[in-house]
Amino acid sequence: MGKNIVILNGSPRKKGNTSALVKSFTNGAEAAGNTVTEFFLDDMNINGCKGCFGGHSSRECPCVQKDDMAKIYPKVREADVVVLATPLYYWNMSGQIRTAIDRLFALEEGDGNLLRGHGKACALLMAAEGHGFEDVLTYYEHLAEHLKWKNLGSVLAGGNGDIGDIEGKPELQDAFDLGKSI
Repeated sequence: MGKNIVILNGSPRKKGNTSALVKSFTNGAEAAGNTVTEFFLDDMNINGCKGCFGGHSSRECPCVQKDDMAKIYPKVREADVVVLATPLYYWNMSGQIRTAIDRLFALEEGDGNLLRGHGKACALLMAAEGHGFEDVLTYYEHLAEHLKWKNLGSVLAGGNGDIGDIEGKPELQDAFDLGKSI
């Protein structure tokens, strides 16, 4: 039986190197019989977390803010696997994906924790001009540990500054293989 996979794509480029990793991963995951839903975060209206602790996980929209996170919350609740896809910006994830991750906290608040545990797994897809992934990997691993999500691994594609630089590189096959392994 296939898994429900949600991809949070934090790239600002629809046809960039991160998106190429997402496409390859999706092809592999769908070939294995999984259902994939991608959210291209740069096209969405997602406000930063207010830190108000006013969320209630059991509500249809658990956050007090009413924006496009309302589309993401139910899909993350139902997901077996959450994939974080992002370019490397200043040794971290992009602002687009960081904002969405911060807002997922609403699923941990109030009436019951609907984010942490529950047999979920995660994976990380990253493209970068450079190769300095150590800091962001530490963050990702801590996040997976905190959420009690099984870390399925990561594909880290360095040396990809311009759109299309990733074409023909082995990381695209790695992303496909990771998707197919789920």
